[in-house]
Amino acid sequence: MSVFPLFSVPFVRTKLNNPAAINAELRSLFLKREAEGASWRNPQPTMPIPKGLYESKFDLFSWPDRCVQQLHEFCMLELFKVIGEVNAYKLDELRELESQTHAWFHVTRRGGLFSSHNHPMASWSGVYCVDAGSSDPGETDSGVLHFQNPHQLASMYTDPANNRMIDAYSLKGCNFHLAAGELVLFPSWLFHEVSPFKGTGERITVAFNTWFRKRGAT
Repeated sequence: MSVFPLFSVPFVRTKLNNPAAINAELRSLFLKREAEGASWRNPQPTMPIPKGLYESKFDLFSWPDRCVQQLHEFCMLELFKVIGEVNAYKLDELRELESQTHAWFHVTRRGGLFSSHNHPMASWSGVYCVDAGSSDPGETDSGVLHFQNPHQLASMYTDPANNRMIDAYSLKGCNFHLAAGELVLFPSWLFHEVSPFKGTGERITVAFNTWFRKRGAT
């Protein structure tokens, strides 16, 4: 007899090499844009934007700034690696794909959060951490990126035979404490949220949604 996982969800956690310099440039640029207010703010957010959170327009990866384009290149390179692996694509098949992307930045201060949501019009999403901020001592859930377990309906009945299963089969969600320079990639359909930031300074992240088609397709 063998026990094996089924219906798995692919996740990637990776990190940009030597991110300090590019993150310093991104941080300076984003705070400058935030200070300019409505010029760069998302004019039609799909969800309520609470106090303590700034959300930019969704055209970030089209900005010509060198630091933005370096981040764009890194994120897309990592994403195409993932797509190749999980679809068992050969290199020539990957080259036939072209992508479209919405990307934006968030600046989060004390009390800022983002409620549970997914991105139904994309196939892959990502979150890159520019600055994790400084959480108050003892605040273990401050600003965490939380993913809901998609098998939650399986908890409609629990007893001693299923309420202590190991992590591979557990029904609990997962918290990601992002560090500066870290990138998380995940399927866009997966519900996720950011818990309230309880700390000083700014928690700064870049998020993006990407969808694909074969070159020449209409």
